[in-house]
Amino acid sequence: MSCSAGDPNFCQECGNVLPLPGISDTVRCPRCSFSIPVTDFSGLEVCSAVVFNPEQQSLVALKDDDGSELKGPVIDRRCARCNKEGMIYHTRQMRSADEGQTVFFTCINCRYQEKEDS
Repeated sequence: MSCSAGDPNFCQECGNVLPLPGISDTVRCPRCSFSIPVTDFSGLEVCSAVVFNPEQQSLVALKDDDGSELKGPVIDRRCARCNKEGMIYHTRQMRSADEGQTVFFTCINCRYQEKEDS
């Protein structure tokens, strides 16, 4: 079954991104070994762009109930309490150095706090 028929940048079998054509006559998918002739890439132009979000959209400063400010980057995470998108996060090393960091999330709408140990 074809996942992305018609787009030679992706494997038609598994949807994986195909490597750039090289010296070989075919391009092989590194995941499922699907192959496509290099001639299918002739005349194609590859363009890429990096888009940075404006600083005003990616950082938020909220006043907490006790007057302290909550600052941090906003991510697309849904709040478990109000079910709205957008949470501020910060990390702390709460356990020993060979353990992962603890990530603290604060909802920008209702200020509900969650934590995630990694």
